[in-house]
Amino acid sequence: MAAKQKILIVDDDSNIAELISLYLTKECFETMIVGDGESALTAVESFRPNLMLLDLMLPGIDGYQVCREIRAKSALPIIMLSAKGEIFDKVLGLEMGADDYMEKPFDSKELVARVKAVLRRYKPAIQAPPDPDIKCVEYPDLVVNQTNYSVLYKGHPVEMPPKELELLYFLASSPNHVFTREQLLDQIWGYEYIGDTRTVDVHIKRLREKINDHESWKLATIWGIGYKFEVKA
Repeated sequence: MAAKQKILIVDDDSNIAELISLYLTKECFETMIVGDGESALTAVESFRPNLMLLDLMLPGIDGYQVCREIRAKSALPIIMLSAKGEIFDKVLGLEMGADDYMEKPFDSKELVARVKAVLRRYKPAIQAPPDPDIKCVEYPDLVVNQTNYSVLYKGHPVEMPPKELELLYFLASSPNHVFTREQLLDQIWGYEYIGDTRTVDVHIKRLREKINDHESWKLATIWGIGYKFEVKA
């Protein structure tokens, strides 16, 4: 059975938020409600929604700023909700990265239809076949891209020297495969490298300082042999 798609509802009006949640739950979506911008940013990390319904007039951080901060690190689909119906407000919201804009009050059927439409548009981008020339591996909360030498951990970029990144990419590219220190030296540093196997240990230690073990994966030590990128079933 396919997992339900998750919708994060961000609105400080609890009555409206509960009503929206009711509409979406009837359509077999899983929902979560938060009432302010700070909570919205936290919920994006913990709830990991497929789409966000974002009210603009929020206490603390407003909807525009929430959208701006999310867009700096994520392509999460966002539909803005606002009582502001001026063209300027709609254009501003869309230019900041919103995928759609709905004016309050709105019809429940139209809201559900727009949610489904935005999710349909977003889905092909996620499922597009990978470019064979791009060296990139992805796991929950971790993306290692050796093509542009970037690492994203829990949605945030992690700075790494080239050899650390290459070591992480090499291990993650062969999940659950055990490599000896000598094999890793040959693969990452080359056969002519003069250093000893402690170089591998030092780089693994530095990786662990930057990336903690995850519930789905970890950098595992195989005592007396070497290391592997362990992926849990």
